[in-house]
Amino acid sequence: MSFNLFMKELNGNRVEGELIKTIFYSLITSFAILGILYLVKFRYIDNFIPKYGLYLFLAALSYAFILPSVRQVRAYKEFACMSGMMIGMTIGMISGFLSGFYIGATNGMFYGSIFGMAVGVYFGILNGKCCGIMGFMEGVMAGFMGGLMGAMTAVMMLNDSLKLAGIIVFIISGVILIGLNYMIYKETKENERQIKEDYAFTIFASLILISITTWLMVLGPRSVIFQ
Repeated sequence: MSFNLFMKELNGNRVEGELIKTIFYSLITSFAILGILYLVKFRYIDNFIPKYGLYLFLAALSYAFILPSVRQVRAYKEFACMSGMMIGMTIGMISGFLSGFYIGATNGMFYGSIFGMAVGVYFGILNGKCCGIMGFMEGVMAGFMGGLMGAMTAVMMLNDSLKLAGIIVFIISGVILIGLNYMIYKETKENERQIKEDYAFTIFASLILISITTWLMVLGPRSVIFQ
C-alpha cells in the first residue's frame, strides 16, 4: 500500500525523510521564542497563561505542521495543474483559517481576519504558484476565505467552548495537512528532487510567524468586545 511506503519514507533519503525534522526545528524555534518572551515580559502580565497560553501553543503546533508541506513543495518546485491547485488551496485555506482563528479568539474578527488573510494568501501564493497562474489564484482565494472564516468562527464561539473548538480545529487541520503530505508524495515519488535546502527557511519562517502572532495576540489592537 502506498501509504505504508509513505510512512517508510519518513525515515528515508527523500524530502519526506526531512518532514519530521522540519516539525522539530519549527517547534524548537517557536517554543524558544515564547520561552524568552515569557521570562522577559509576559510573566508579569496578569492571567497570561489562562488567556493566551493555549492559543499560542496551538499556533506554534500549527506552524510546525504547515511548514513541512511548504518544504515538500519547494523541493519539487513544479507540479501538474490539478495537483498545484490542490496544494495552493489546502495550504492557503488551512494556514489562513488557523492563524485567523487564534487571533480572532483574542483580538476580534477584524484583526483576526486581516492576519489570517495575510498568512493564508502568502502561503497560498508561495505554494500554489508551483503550477502557474491557476494555482496562484487558488492560493489567493483560499487564503482570503480561510482568514475570514477562521476569525469569524472564533468570534461566533466566544461563549461556547471556544478553547475546545480550537483543539478540534487544530486536530482536523493536522489530519488534512498529513493527507496533503501524502498526496505530494504520491505525485512526486517517480520524480527527481529539484531543490535541496537546509532548515534556514523553516527556522526563519517559524520565528517571524510566532513573533508576529504573539505580538498581535498579547500587545496588539483589539476589537471593542475585547476591551
